[in-house]
Amino acid sequence: MKLLRYGPQGQEKPGLLDQDGKIRDLSGHIHDVAGQALLPETLERLRALDVASLPVVEGFPRLGPCVAGTGKFICIGLNYSDHAAETGATVPPEPIIFMKATSAICGPNDDVEIPRTSLKTDWEVELGVVIGKTAKYVSEADALDHVAGYCVINDVSERAFQAERSGQWTKGKSADTFGPTGPWLVTQDEVADPQNLKMWLEVNGHRYQDGSTKTMVYGVRYLVAYLSQFMSLQPGDIISTGTPPGVGLGQKPNVFLKAGDVMRLGIEGLGEQQQTTVQA
Repeated sequence: MKLLRYGPQGQEKPGLLDQDGKIRDLSGHIHDVAGQALLPETLERLRALDVASLPVVEGFPRLGPCVAGTGKFICIGLNYSDHAAETGATVPPEPIIFMKATSAICGPNDDVEIPRTSLKTDWEVELGVVIGKTAKYVSEADALDHVAGYCVINDVSERAFQAERSGQWTKGKSADTFGPTGPWLVTQDEVADPQNLKMWLEVNGHRYQDGSTKTMVYGVRYLVAYLSQFMSLQPGDIISTGTPPGVGLGQKPNVFLKAGDVMRLGIEGLGEQQQTTVQA
């Protein structure tokens, strides 16, 4: 299934994308794509629905973040060997974990704000993992049992805030709109291998990132198991798993976003996003 949320910001309704690309309303079956709706038994119940009987949503409504009620937005740094190389960093012996403020989450096609004092706002296409069942001290073998599905994330980053202003990376990652999420949550049963997905990102029509989750250092199973040793993972939590090479910081000379730029990005089987940058 491809689950989604549609409507004005703060008033999104749950829906799914049918085989013809039409949005079907799920309001009569779940309150939102969040919490209990992400549990395996709820997803199984939704799969059993007669999709053709669900109301069609007319027109082209705004898409909101594909999951609501996210308690933790966990990011993994330098998780692609080729990306680490382009930034001059070494692959870490264990995953680098940092948090992105949940207030950064926005719809997949919403405008992205460049912070007022920013000089180095950058892009990062990433595979997002959405937790569907509480994970605490889980093994790699059982890790995917706790995953509801996958989505596209643009881990927008302000490099000066991240690396030149002291402290942790969080302040370079957490500005409002720095977490476009969606367009839909693709349930795990539709993704045969999360470690073999093509991913790409373009700015103003120029392709900067053209990679694959194949080059991920720490895969999805490992990350879910690893993180669950340090904190419980709850339904709706998001793990953003790192980016392949081609970020602005890796260009020679560097290329950073300015107001009016258009980012397009996507991951094989998970859909596409498009954002226009605006000055905050």
